[in-house]
Amino acid sequence: MIQDITPHIFDNTYIDEPPRLHDVCLIFRDNAVYVHKQGGAIEFLTYGMVSSKPNKVTYFFTIDDTRYYLTECDISRYGYRFYPVRELRYAQPKDAVFAIMTAYHLLTWYSNNRFCGRCGAEMTHDADMRALNCSCGNQVFPRISPAVIVAVVNDDKLLLTKYRGRAYKNYALVAGFAEIGETLEDTVRREVMEETGLSVTRIRYYKSQPWGVDSNLLVGFFARLEGSDEILIEEDELSEAGWFRRDEIEMTSDGVSLTSEMIQAFRDGYTG
Repeated sequence: MIQDITPHIFDNTYIDEPPRLHDVCLIFRDNAVYVHKQGGAIEFLTYGMVSSKPNKVTYFFTIDDTRYYLTECDISRYGYRFYPVRELRYAQPKDAVFAIMTAYHLLTWYSNNRFCGRCGAEMTHDADMRALNCSCGNQVFPRISPAVIVAVVNDDKLLLTKYRGRAYKNYALVAGFAEIGETLEDTVRREVMEETGLSVTRIRYYKSQPWGVDSNLLVGFFARLEGSDEILIEEDELSEAGWFRRDEIEMTSDGVSLTSEMIQAFRDGYTG
C-alpha cells in the first residue's frame, strides 16, 4: 500500500531546524503540488536548486536522511508544474508519493488552524513538537479522522459497491467515518446497515492505512453476513451494490489503496 516504502524509513519526529541543500521543498497551490513529472516518475525541488531565500519554511518530516519542508518561494524559474495530489497516487517512486500525501495532510491541518477556535487569535507553532499554540492556552494537534473499510463476505461472495457522485468510478467496499461514542466495530455495523441494509457478524480487523489526501486513518475489517442477503441500497451514498463471486471479480490490488488490497485478498481466498 501507499505507506509501504521499505527500505526507506519514515520519521515524523518534529524538529525545528533549517533545511539543508539536499532537503526537499514542497510547494502547494490549493490541492496541487509543484513537482517535475516525466512518464510516471516525479522529482522534487531541493533547497540546493533554489536561488533565492524562501519566504517561509515549515518542517514536515524526514524520509531516510532527507527532510521535507512546506515552502513559500519564487517558483517562476524552475520549469516544474503543479499536479493535483490525487492524480499522483500511482506515480513513482513510492516514497515520493507517500511524502506528498502525508505532507498534504499536514498542509490541510495547518491551513485550517491559522486562528484559534476558542478565542480567534492567530496560532503559533510550538518549538518542541508538532502543535499549534494560542496565547489563551489552547493547543491543537494534527487532526486524524478514523474511518472503516468493510469487506462483507457471504460464503463465496463479496459485497462490492460503487459510490454515487464521486470521481472514483471503480468498485469499492462499504466505508464510512467513526462517529462520537462509537467503537470501530460499531461503525462497521452501522455503515453496512445504513448503506446496504445488511447485518454483519464475526468482525475481524485486517489492516490500517494512513490516507493523507483526506486526513484519514483507514481501518480495514472483514465481516460475515448475518441473516438476509437482500441489499437495500442507500441511494444518496451508492449508485450500485451487489454480491460477486471470486471468479467474477476483475479488480486486483493497485499496490496503493487498502480497498484494492482487501478485494485482492478475498480473490486469493482470505475471508477473515
